[in-house]
Amino acid sequence: MKSSHQNARSSILSFTPRRAACAAVVMASMALAGCNKDNPAADAKPGQALASVNGEEITILQLNEEMQRAGVPAAQQEIGRKQLLQALIDRELLENEAAREKIDRDPKVMQAIERARSLIIAQAYMQKAVGDVGRPTQTEIEDYFNKHPQFFANRRQFAMNQLVLPASAVTPELRAAADKAKSLEEVAALLDTRQVAYGRAQVTRSTADLKPELAARLLSMPKGQLFLVQEGQRALLIAIDAVRDAPVSLDIAAPQIAQYLANRKNKELAQAEIQRLRATARIEYLNKDLAPDAATPGALPTAAPASLAAIPGAGQAGSAAAGAAPIAGDGNIGPAATDGDDDSAADKAALDRGVAGLK
Repeated sequence: MKSSHQNARSSILSFTPRRAACAAVVMASMALAGCNKDNPAADAKPGQALASVNGEEITILQLNEEMQRAGVPAAQQEIGRKQLLQALIDRELLENEAAREKIDRDPKVMQAIERARSLIIAQAYMQKAVGDVGRPTQTEIEDYFNKHPQFFANRRQFAMNQLVLPASAVTPELRAAADKAKSLEEVAALLDTRQVAYGRAQVTRSTADLKPELAARLLSMPKGQLFLVQEGQRALLIAIDAVRDAPVSLDIAAPQIAQYLANRKNKELAQAEIQRLRATARIEYLNKDLAPDAATPGALPTAAPASLAAIPGAGQAGSAAAGAAPIAGDGNIGPAATDGDDDSAADKAALDRGVAGLK
């Protein structure tokens, strides 16, 4: 009979034959727990089994875990339970067939299982070590609000028009002609005469979406000013159509600021714990070519828990600054990620490309 602890079998398969194995059950917030299929004391309590597939029981604990992970709304609980139970049955059938064909013994599968196991245990430890930092105080929220007026009280919004064309079409002659043009329409007419394919887009960005350096540069530019940004295989010729005041009040911004500050605190604690562990460990690099130098940053585990992941929005500001992804409509109300985010190097490179393209 299947143990009630076997609710993560889809992620962690047995390394030994099915009937003699002890399955490793690891949850993101639990330690690894051993089990024995042949041990009656480990069986689920009577009434907890919801279905049986070739003698293997699916328990209410498994279904509850699936419900929690799926985030099924309260109004859809009944249908959600039925659908997820069918999904568990399908998963059991597939796992049984995989074990019969010894797919769980495939080296690549075993390597993936070990990687998943390692990540889950590392995540569980980090969650335990960092814990819940709690909600920032109202004073901390107000302090952040007051120290970043460009995100909130003095937030400005840019309405911009774009011509999107292949980067290969931006020849020195075209760039020189665009420099002399007084409007996007003149450039569009030039592209038409040269039979260069292009598209049009309208973009709205705010000072909360952009890096401070680029936001300041845009604020200093007059209406209609053209600038060129090259990003990957495409080029964007952009003109500012309007700049509007778009302030955000403390009441509206407070929840987002609180989340940002909590995420930042979580990340700081996680990084401190990694540094503590590194300082007390004996780490030897057998391949000296892979040894880090002074410029090599440390890193969190690859799949850090959601509470420890990069601050929401990190990595978006840079691409927006470089015009990499035209998005119509209003952007975030802030705060933009400006310090300490994992993608700071990528953001800086994208920002440099964007500013370099300004006339």
